[in-house]
Amino acid sequence: MKTFVLTAVTALFALGCAHKKTNSYTSYQKTEQMAENQDKYYEVIDEEEPQSKTYIYFAGGCFWGTEHFFKQIRGVLATEVGYANGNRDKAPTYEQVCEGNTNFAETVKVIYNPQLIDLRKLIDLYFKIIDPTSLNKQGNDRGTQYRTGIYYTDATEKPLIEKAIHQLATQYTKPIVVEVLPLRNFYKAEEYHQAYLDKNPNGYCHISPAMFELARKANPVPTKYKRPAESELRKLLTPEQYAVTQESATERPFANEYWNEYREGIYVDITTGEPLFISTDKFESGCGWPSFSKPINKKLITEKTDTSHQMVRTEVRSTLGNAHLGHVFNDGPKELGGLRYCINSASLRFIPKENMEKEGYGEYLKLLEKK
Repeated sequence: MKTFVLTAVTALFALGCAHKKTNSYTSYQKTEQMAENQDKYYEVIDEEEPQSKTYIYFAGGCFWGTEHFFKQIRGVLATEVGYANGNRDKAPTYEQVCEGNTNFAETVKVIYNPQLIDLRKLIDLYFKIIDPTSLNKQGNDRGTQYRTGIYYTDATEKPLIEKAIHQLATQYTKPIVVEVLPLRNFYKAEEYHQAYLDKNPNGYCHISPAMFELARKANPVPTKYKRPAESELRKLLTPEQYAVTQESATERPFANEYWNEYREGIYVDITTGEPLFISTDKFESGCGWPSFSKPINKKLITEKTDTSHQMVRTEVRSTLGNAHLGHVFNDGPKELGGLRYCINSASLRFIPKENMEKEGYGEYLKLLEKK
């Protein structure tokens, strides 16, 4: 009976959750959702600098698709597209490179954390998106700028790269034409080329979408959190929690467990125990549901367009548990980033600061110090 009531009143309360700007979803939709939940559990702040990072340069045909592929891999911190190993001592234009007289190769600079992914893993993934026997041609693109190559800045990496090439050669009857050379020069490409497929999701790409999905899943996060089986969820959750998390119902505003909870602590997914939000990011929005300026890490949640109840909103779900959490709007406090994650209490479990250590969330205590 409770599930029916929740479903019936969802349409009414959905209006309340979107009480400020019903079209705000457009400013925060993601071109593609990440399929993994978090870069690393002890790296709990998106902006936190990794302990180490290094660089490698891959030429793999059109750099739009090659860059987008590497961006999906856990452990890759940043990418930049540009022109490498040409015969000029100044930055060429895209048009000059296309003329074929500069000998520059369209190349992706990959900045990665070797504590999360090693160079050999990146090379093996790179091999999956190229034809290593095709000279100056990848997909429909032809020209010396589309040649394949791995360019290093650390000479100690050369033996590892050459070993990978040698092992790759055993899988082909034709010779491998992937260059293995030290990086002589690299010039950043024009800004419109950077993150091109993020800005133009329907743009040209010689790499199939299946390869992007492969990249997302290639280096999964070791996690202690698991989603229970459906039968187990029905036993573990109350009728209200089940209706909200599994059937996308909406609880009543101002009559839920955490709307006015302001103790220090952490909010975790009720279905998996995975950390989602921290109390230092919680604020009073007046909507009657818990409101947060951001999740602990953006990869802990996924977003999808929600067109229910004759509205267009951005739904928020937990990545690992795939539990409905609520919605995100861009009417939050500007000083906190401008976003408002409007979350159902029934989707969460709150663990106060004094209990975080004993319940296994001690590594997140440092977030409470950053106010």
